[in-house]
Amino acid sequence: MSDHTRRSTGWQLEQNAPEAYERYLVPPIFASWADRLVETGDIREGDRVLDVGCGTGIVARRVATSVGTSGDVVGLDTNQGMLAVAAETAGDNQHTPEWRQGDAEALPFDDEDFDVVCSQQSVQFFDDPTAALEEMQRVLTPGGHVALSVWRPLEYHPAYVVLAEALEHHVGANAGKMMRSPFPDWDTRDLRTLVQDAGFDDVLVTIEVGSVRYPSVEEFVRREVASSPLAEPIAAVGRTVRNELVKAVEEELHAYSDDHGVVSPMESYVITADRPQ
Repeated sequence: MSDHTRRSTGWQLEQNAPEAYERYLVPPIFASWADRLVETGDIREGDRVLDVGCGTGIVARRVATSVGTSGDVVGLDTNQGMLAVAAETAGDNQHTPEWRQGDAEALPFDDEDFDVVCSQQSVQFFDDPTAALEEMQRVLTPGGHVALSVWRPLEYHPAYVVLAEALEHHVGANAGKMMRSPFPDWDTRDLRTLVQDAGFDDVLVTIEVGSVRYPSVEEFVRREVASSPLAEPIAAVGRTVRNELVKAVEEELHAYSDDHGVVSPMESYVITADRPQ
């Protein structure tokens, strides 16, 4: 057993959520969406790029290969644990991003420092999204652009609807709330207004549809829990409740189960906009 796990009755629960996030959520979910975001951001060789709310760094790592040795990439996050995993995962080579700890609402950079700012699935977690977007606009060069992604509301993610409801029923209201938090009740008009109010022009909001697959419902539940603040409340409820939780999710996701496990649609908004010249 590794130093970062402990054996709990029924499941192996992770103590290090950032490592679990990189191991369990980046490959099936965030890696492919990062590729879409980088492509949408029209990132070119030599660009200076900032990844806000970078987590364990998947977008920054993808961007680094696009800008080459003549460009620069900085990944910024408030969570030092996430940044530590980002640095370890990226290794040390000519395309390694710089990792900085900082607040999205008070970016530690000068005006006009970057050509492109990216942010994957972070805007919905900022205390003041408008302030964060204004900061992104401030650090962009005139004519520079931003590329953002934000999950669509929970109803567009069937597996997570089921998991949130099961957590609420078997673990508690706070657990259900945690599971719902990545999926804000924003529509295209809300996002367009939010970005325009931060001073951006040429705002384009599109809907992208993808999917996520896990080898089993139990692994879906376990990995989502291990990679989030849900690990502690789930560890506290005991084996019987966890088994009941998995059984409830299995029953509700029968229509999305096949011979390879469980699969569910996921939908995201992707937003691009420009800083005025």
